Amino acid sequence: MNIFSFLNDQVLKMQWLSDIVKFLVENVFDLSIQSKVGGAVHFFMYDVVKIFILLSVLIFLVSYIQSYFPPERTKKILGRFKGIKGNIMGALLGTITPFCSCSSIPIFIGFTSAGLPLGVTFSFLISSPFVDIASFLVLLSFFGIKVALAYVVVGVILAVVAGTIIEKLDLGDQIQDYVRKIKSVDLEVTELTKKERVNYSVGEVKNIIKKVWIYILIGVGIGAMIHNFIPQDIIDNVVGSNNPFAVILATLVGIPMYADIFGTIPIAEALFAKSVDIGTVLAFMMAVTALSFPSMVMISRVVKPKLLTIFISIVTVGIIIIGYLFNIFSYLLI
Repeated sequence: MNIFSFLNDQVLKMQWLSDIVKFLVENVFDLSIQSKVGGAVHFFMYDVVKIFILLSVLIFLVSYIQSYFPPERTKKILGRFKGIKGNIMGALLGTITPFCSCSSIPIFIGFTSAGLPLGVTFSFLISSPFVDIASFLVLLSFFGIKVALAYVVVGVILAVVAGTIIEKLDLGDQIQDYVRKIKSVDLEVTELTKKERVNYSVGEVKNIIKKVWIYILIGVGIGAMIHNFIPQDIIDNVVGSNNPFAVILATLVGIPMYADIFGTIPIAEALFAKSVDIGTVLAFMMAVTALSFPSMVMISRVVKPKLLTIFISIVTVGIIIIGYLFNIFSYLLI
C-alpha cells in the first residue's frame, strides 16, 4: 500500500510537480498560494504542465495500441458478432480503439457500408471517444481508482444500452441515402514494424497536441477561475447539492462545448474541489465528450434527423441517470 500510495502521489498526481510550481510561485513571483491570485497562478501552471505531460505519454501509449486496431481490422472483428454480444463487443473495442470525434464520419460510413448492425456501430462510436485508456488513466490521476473504474464501467454500459435500444427501434432507414450507395472495400491490413508504430505514435502526439492545446489552456483557465475566484455559495446554488437539478444543468451545459477529457478535467477538478457532487462533475464531463455539438454536427452528415434526435435523447437521459446514481452512491467512491 505504501508503494502504491507513493506511485499514485508522485507518478499519477505528480506531487513533485506541484511542489516545484509552489516554490516558483512563492519565491520567484512572490505570491502566496493561499491568496486568490497566487492560488490561481499555481493551479494554472501546475495543471497545464501536468496535463501536457499526461497527454504526451498517454496519447503515445494509446496510439501504439491503436496501431494494432486500424478501422479495417476493427470492422472485421465486429462483423463476427450479432445482437447484444455485438453491442458489448462494439463498446469494449471502442475502449481500446480511441478514435476521436473527427473520425466519426469515415468510421460510421465504413461500418455501415460493411453491413454492420446499426446498434453495434453506435455502441462503438459512443465508447470510443467516451471511455478509453487515456480517460481511465487521467481520471485515475485526478480522482482515484474507484471513480476511474466506475466511470469506465458505466460508460461501457451506456454504450451497450444505447446501441441495443437503437437496434431494437429498427432505424436502418434513417441512414443518409448516399451512405447506402457507398460500396464497402476491404483493404489489406499492413503489419507495422515496431519502429513504424513508434513513429506513428509520436506523430499522433504531435497532431493531437496541435489540435487541443488551446482547449486545454482555456479549460485550465476556467478551472483556475472557478477554484479561486467564484464564491462557494454561488457554486452551491448553481451546481451544488443545494440544487436538485444540478446534474441536469451540468449535462445541458456540457453538450454545446467542444473539448476532450484533457480540456474538461481542470474544470471538473475545480468543481470537485468546491464540493460539487462527483455525479454532477462526471455528468458534465460525459456530456462534453459524448455529445459535444461539433461531434453531433458531424454525425448529422450521415444520419437523418430522427435517428440523431433519438441518439442524443438516449445518451442525454443515460448521462443524467448515471450522474444522479453517482451522487447517491458517492460515499462508496470518495
